[in-house]
Amino acid sequence: MLRHRMVSGILLGALFACSALFLPQIWVWAVIVIVATLGQLEFYILANKAGIPVYRVLGVMCGLAMISATYYTAGPEPAQIAASYKWEIIVLLASFMLIFARQFLQKDNAKSIEIIGATLFGILYVPFLLNFATRIAFSWTGTQNAFRMSDTGRLLILYLLIVVKLTDVGAFFVGSLIGKHKLIPRVSPGKTWEGFFGGITVAVIASCSFCYLVEGNFGLIHMDMIHAVILGVILALAGVVGDLFESVLKRSASKKDSGAVIPGMGGILDVIDSILFGAPVLYGYVSIFLA
Repeated sequence: MLRHRMVSGILLGALFACSALFLPQIWVWAVIVIVATLGQLEFYILANKAGIPVYRVLGVMCGLAMISATYYTAGPEPAQIAASYKWEIIVLLASFMLIFARQFLQKDNAKSIEIIGATLFGILYVPFLLNFATRIAFSWTGTQNAFRMSDTGRLLILYLLIVVKLTDVGAFFVGSLIGKHKLIPRVSPGKTWEGFFGGITVAVIASCSFCYLVEGNFGLIHMDMIHAVILGVILALAGVVGDLFESVLKRSASKKDSGAVIPGMGGILDVIDSILFGAPVLYGYVSIFLA
């Protein structure tokens, strides 16, 4: 199991790193769309396992529309930023209305509240949160040229992936070696306080190392070591919260993993759970303090 986990982790890391660095802009959008779709479908499967029916196809279509709207409107200009937020809100409102209207076609449905709530939550949990990765990738780029993506978007996405996922790696190995004190055993019995602090330490080291290697130059964004330390800590914390939150969902569905797509790691949602919470944190921090 550990060998499969390590091999899968290395291959996935290489795949995502190559995608961030070398894929044309439109293919980066395609990767985000595919990952969001698979993750959202896994969430809906968990909801079904917990006895909650959902409008799976409608929910996924709304999620895809949200990410695509952001991709086609995002950019560095104030008008583009405003347009991306406007269209995201429009898609969200349309999603609410469509899911509510879908009830009118249902016969003898005793779980309307559960269906509406779970379908909408699937949109907010996966594509809405992952859409901040779309913003990170394209807010400082624009989408005028489908084959050109700026260094800012590429480096920030790569930075996010490295810091957040190395948090998971650090927590796993430190917890396995010296972990004795359980973090929140009722949610995730395997996580320990030692692993928690080990993950934060590795995240700070990864953040500072990345910042040093690029000399703080993220294209249009500059990051000094103080910001690198702060971001290392808060991205690690966001990743841990995302991981624990998914554990809550899996326990409610009596499932160990969200899927069986990736050997040794489970499903797509098991891989991106920490990124879902890390992406909004990085986007918000960069927008407020660095842009």
